[in-house]
Amino acid sequence: MLNVYPRLVSGMLFPLHERLKQHTSVKVRKSLEATQWFSPEKMVQLQVERLRQLLIYANTHVPYYQSLFTRLNFQPETLNTLSDLQHLPFLDKSTIRANLEALKSDQAHGLARFNTGGSSGEPLVFFIGRERVSHDVAAKWRATRWWGVDIGDPEIVVWGSPIELGTQDTVRVVRDRLFRSKLLPAFEMSDEKIAHFLETIRKFRPKMLFGYPSALSHIAKHADKTGIKMHDLGIQVAFVTSERLYDEQRQQISSTFGCQVANGYGGRDAGFIAHECPVGGMHITAEDVIVEVIDPQGNVLPYGEAGEIVVTHLASKDFPFIRYKTGDVGVLDDKLCECGRGLPLIKEIQGRSTDFIVACDGTVMHGLALIYILRDMPQVKTFKIIQEGLELTRVQIVTEAGLSQADIDQITAAFKARLGHSVTIEIEQVASIPAEKSGKFRYVVSKVTPA
Repeated sequence: MLNVYPRLVSGMLFPLHERLKQHTSVKVRKSLEATQWFSPEKMVQLQVERLRQLLIYANTHVPYYQSLFTRLNFQPETLNTLSDLQHLPFLDKSTIRANLEALKSDQAHGLARFNTGGSSGEPLVFFIGRERVSHDVAAKWRATRWWGVDIGDPEIVVWGSPIELGTQDTVRVVRDRLFRSKLLPAFEMSDEKIAHFLETIRKFRPKMLFGYPSALSHIAKHADKTGIKMHDLGIQVAFVTSERLYDEQRQQISSTFGCQVANGYGGRDAGFIAHECPVGGMHITAEDVIVEVIDPQGNVLPYGEAGEIVVTHLASKDFPFIRYKTGDVGVLDDKLCECGRGLPLIKEIQGRSTDFIVACDGTVMHGLALIYILRDMPQVKTFKIIQEGLELTRVQIVTEAGLSQADIDQITAAFKARLGHSVTIEIEQVASIPAEKSGKFRYVVSKVTPA
């Protein structure tokens, strides 16, 4: 009887929900569950066919690519291999900002506007169509089912996006209740908040957790510190994403909650790129995503070498993401996973880490609590936040035309509201912000160790 309700949700209620939203997620998920067993050769053939279709569509209906292909004398109909993609330039955030309207298909309807830039630190507005949403939902759904859980199984989500936290209207509340999903805001990590989280998790008895690895491991540490047992709740898996997953975080989460940990990689801009299977392979959603790894000069690197991850999303015709530079650093693998799936693998993902910050009263918060303040300011191009101590935080900001005094006052007030009114906020307007020695940018650096 316990398994009846998840089957009702995944087999009836969620498909109805997706149909009402004009999404094709159910059909796509069923297709993905078949194609995941394709041989590598057959998978590449599928990618080439879908890539050709995307480029032909872009040449017909997307003004930016119509102009680009004409200028390059590029004929998408002649594309025969994935390497032909290298004839096209990269798409970066500055190009999207400069060509926002021209990147929209003239056939697009119902585009959803997104504003992102969380861990990348570079605010970006872009659009996503229903096809792209359907494919990303289906890819995540498929990966969830790899772990023996499904939509409708009780789920705790520890998250900090204002998109999620700002949409808790009646419809959303009813939907989450039907799907047995409970959202816990990840911004503030005070002892009081974490105690409440742990109590909620114990009462809810979820089958799966979903959230930032730093947040889940921090909650787990608090449980161990206070002697609260969490391993006896029947949690099967903790899905983590949005940051680099460190070995000690995996061990902490697994040990405290008594479950396996499944790493996921993707973003609102780049899509659902890869997910870990129970055997341990980080599988690329190859039916929808082509991944390249490049060096600083833009040359495609061979398997095993670290470089910037570049993504082409094959279900993004309404607002194409073609050779999109993610800003993340990773390594591709030429081996196949022992699980038997033909999906290619990412061997390593480097540098997607957002630190915690500590308010002057000792409250621990996720770094995104400060990132979102700057992210939503269109005049801010990129930034770096350095918490030097409990009483001093420096903010380096790169802008197009400079900050007004009103902008500075707004940032200062918002930071003080989170860190404490006695904290000194030093704002430095700089021409550029150098990368770390690793080549990866860090946008929140805290020199304060949480108690």
